[in-house]
Amino acid sequence: MPQARRKTPFSGKAKKQQLQAKKNKNLLLSSSTSSSAYDVVSVNYQPNRARGRGDANRYALKFYRETEEELQMKKEDALKSLQPVSEKEMEVDPSDYFPAEISFPKRPPWDFKMSVSELDAQEQKYFREYIDQLQASEHWKDMSYFELNLETWRQLWRVLEMCDILLLIVDVRFAGMMFPPSLYEYVVKQQGKDMILVLNKIDLVPASVVAAWKDYLMTRCPGLKVVYFTSCPGYNLRGASSDKAGLQVRRRKGRQRMCAEGATKILEACKEIVSGQVDLSSWEKKIAEETDVEFDDDEETEVGETIVEKADTTFFSHEKYKNGVLTVGCVGQPNVGKSSLMNAIMGRKVVSVSKTPGHTKHFQTIFLTPQVRLCDCPGLVFPSKVPRAIQILMGSYPIAQLREPYTTIRYLAERLDLPKLLRIDHPDNDDTWSPRDICDGWAKKRGYLTAKAARLDTYRAANSLLRMALDGKICLWLRPPGYTEDREKYEKCEEIKYVRWVQALTGEDSEDGMLSDDSGTSEPSRTASGGEGSGDSGRASSGTDSDAEECVAMANKFAALANVE
Repeated sequence: MPQARRKTPFSGKAKKQQLQAKKNKNLLLSSSTSSSAYDVVSVNYQPNRARGRGDANRYALKFYRETEEELQMKKEDALKSLQPVSEKEMEVDPSDYFPAEISFPKRPPWDFKMSVSELDAQEQKYFREYIDQLQASEHWKDMSYFELNLETWRQLWRVLEMCDILLLIVDVRFAGMMFPPSLYEYVVKQQGKDMILVLNKIDLVPASVVAAWKDYLMTRCPGLKVVYFTSCPGYNLRGASSDKAGLQVRRRKGRQRMCAEGATKILEACKEIVSGQVDLSSWEKKIAEETDVEFDDDEETEVGETIVEKADTTFFSHEKYKNGVLTVGCVGQPNVGKSSLMNAIMGRKVVSVSKTPGHTKHFQTIFLTPQVRLCDCPGLVFPSKVPRAIQILMGSYPIAQLREPYTTIRYLAERLDLPKLLRIDHPDNDDTWSPRDICDGWAKKRGYLTAKAARLDTYRAANSLLRMALDGKICLWLRPPGYTEDREKYEKCEEIKYVRWVQALTGEDSEDGMLSDDSGTSEPSRTASGGEGSGDSGRASSGTDSDAEECVAMANKFAALANVE
């Protein structure tokens, strides 16, 4: 029999205080909260084995549950044939998905005379009324998944109160759908703070698209600073980055180096904002010293200061650059790479990383240098009208807990030529593909069969394809408005050399070699070691140690700053 868990001491006095606090809280909530109910599902549930470390599910993602009727309709739709879309239709206008009437919950007014229970009750009441107001709006029927856990929003409120500069990280493949204008309005115009938008994972898309997104977002939001970042620059990869069909096959090296190029762009933006009010020379020195230092991505995590002991209803009165320390808050949706970015900036593993949305469970602070403090917030999904299929591709919802994956497969297959990329045959030898056909074809190729009847495991195949899309192996990226007409302008603009510098591409890689498929989409075909793309049949898909050393020598380093105008 398994050994029983040892009981932790808990005195009668502590139990009495706990019951009294619960009674007071219930009395306050009974008169303040709304009675309307809504069907909510909590994802990423963890068995509570924390042993005194708090509730492991306090910050679990919470979304509305789909009805059985909706699921049945989507499953029937999966049998209908695909309708490929044009490249022009892959342009997205963020204003369509973030109407002015939809904002995110903000912390209600408070003062130091309020007790913890009073503040908790006020915030519970405010959040309940906020949800009720959304339910009554005309946008409700079109709204997608968004965070329904008040504890997670409290972490955002705390970060917004503490930070001097807000670092909003987005995945450049879906940049316009991860950047809520209401957050920009609140931070920049209402709080008077500065915001830096980090376009992450720029190694997955063409440099011209990255430059186009920066131009569009800076035009739309005056005063916003936009920088580039990738935790997979050329010198941290080995071998070819794509196969002959166009699938991305990025292979990380065992030992990683600090992403000095991306960290330098963030440092430059912060220096421009603080204007000498904070000494950032130690940060600059750290980047210069750790440029060539390697760390093991699998090594044990160095955890920073963590706040998990109780419900976070604490007060914090902001003081700009308090004690000469710059506080940078890191915010973003799940799976945009916040934790990887922090590890890359630090030059060592300080935050654990996972592909599962909601992995970062709590607020924590990490001192980058004695003068720079990073605050990491759990990933949260802002209210919007972004289609749920795109949210799943963005990584906002755990794929393993998805009840109906075929709608997302349809969205992906209508914008990319999946049969060609995956090199699969139609399971029925037909010319017309449906989402189910795509999944069956992949299941047949991979040998995914059900346990009892040995039929094609369609659901497992769909799960596999969605994970490949999330990892960037199947690379779908959306364009900003007007990109198709102005493509030539962006392909020749000056900004491209900064994008390639952050990507750490060599001269041969910078020629923008692209693989184009029949649907009009293009994918990067560069290699990490300075070779040509996957079209070069003489290039092996995996590099040797000598190739890796050559890559390190050829890639742009921190010293290349002097050559970038």
